[in-house]
Amino acid sequence: MAVHPAFDAPRTPPHRAAGPRPAPRVAPRVAPRVVAAGLHVCGWVGAAAVLGLWWADTSSVVGPAGWLTGAGRITGLLAGYACAVIVVLMARVPWLDRTVGSDRLARWHAAGGRYAVSLVVAHALLIVWGYALTGHVGPVEQTGRLVLHYPEMLKATAAWFLFLLTAAVSARAARRRLSYETWHLLHLATYAAVFLAFGHQLADGADFVGDRGAQLVWYAMYLSAAALVLWFRFLVPLRSARRHRLTVTDVRQEGPGVVSVVLTGERLDELGALPGQFFRWRFLAPGLWWSANPYSLSAPADPRFLRITVKALGGHSAALAGVRPGTRVWAEGPYGALVARNAPADRALLLAGGIGITPLRALFETLPGDLILVHWARTPADLVLRTELDALADRRGARVHYSVDEPAGHALPLTSCALTALVPDLGRREVYLCGPPGMTAAAEAALREAGVAPHRIHQESFAL
Repeated sequence: MAVHPAFDAPRTPPHRAAGPRPAPRVAPRVAPRVVAAGLHVCGWVGAAAVLGLWWADTSSVVGPAGWLTGAGRITGLLAGYACAVIVVLMARVPWLDRTVGSDRLARWHAAGGRYAVSLVVAHALLIVWGYALTGHVGPVEQTGRLVLHYPEMLKATAAWFLFLLTAAVSARAARRRLSYETWHLLHLATYAAVFLAFGHQLADGADFVGDRGAQLVWYAMYLSAAALVLWFRFLVPLRSARRHRLTVTDVRQEGPGVVSVVLTGERLDELGALPGQFFRWRFLAPGLWWSANPYSLSAPADPRFLRITVKALGGHSAALAGVRPGTRVWAEGPYGALVARNAPADRALLLAGGIGITPLRALFETLPGDLILVHWARTPADLVLRTELDALADRRGARVHYSVDEPAGHALPLTSCALTALVPDLGRREVYLCGPPGMTAAAEAALREAGVAPHRIHQESFAL
């Protein structure tokens, strides 16, 4: 195994051998870009069809009041449609997740949520203003009339405030101050908001009152979204928990604030987990049972055991160090598209930052062909799983390079020149990338500058 002397911290000899496993077969699938483009087209077609409801029900628009009311109806229809879409994106449909990728779906959900909240706010303001002009009253008085005298409006008002709460806790400044568990719990208010607002749409929406066909279409859209959430987020995990009976068997320290959790269970091969994928883990222990957090497999799935390696970055991850053997676990998944492609190249480059090494360690054991792995960390102590990586590299004839900020002189710059010097055939390799957002953004920019085609860069981020 070749080691670059300018960038690699001193290596520790391996404590145990680790042999390569054959790469699991990935069933042929449609390219993620094609699926993503198709979903975008379907989304815009759906939005156009929703606008068709307003067009078919509107004979003319006259005067400022008419224009404001019409704009309020349009934003209301689009807000209702956007709510159904973001619920589907939260449903964790396995085919979508494994094809498009969890991080891309999360970005779509976040963008859809921003659109939905903006439309909800605009709908309320425009309707109040338009109705106030029509009734020749002030906006405050008109608001009182709508809330107190229109059917389903009290629930819709509660939904309006819940949407604003969701928007507030999802803002970047708030996310930095909230733990993942707190943010996730507050974010679930979206479900309540959608439920509370649904009745108002059919009871007060001019495009639905008296139009049985439009009502049935709206019911079908929302019931389909609810069925997906109920099935994939509740019933499937419950069935999986009963079938596989996962239990913690060992918790061991891997580095400062980093532990590996080993779990055993029944028929684990039926989970179909691929190297690079992750599960959402619910540990049935005090203080942990109410939250399901995403952690990647740090070793290829085995019919007898699974392993995750977790760094203490929040309350949930820090508490895993104290989980006792025998604790029951529910695992929802597998998820993620950071897996070997249908026809992987005969060479690959894996770039890991910090704890982002976990999914790449599993890929490093199973990817075929010539492999190079680069692991960035703050100090040598933060190079977790290093012994295993060294053993795998020795047995496979692969190369591992370590870059640390301390001590000085062992840092590899994340630039196109540095990567090209380290990996001369960079443009011919499939690149798998995982790490903190800043690191992955810099790496992707450097790779593209070095001429790596975008479709050869495979990454997935969970910091969303």
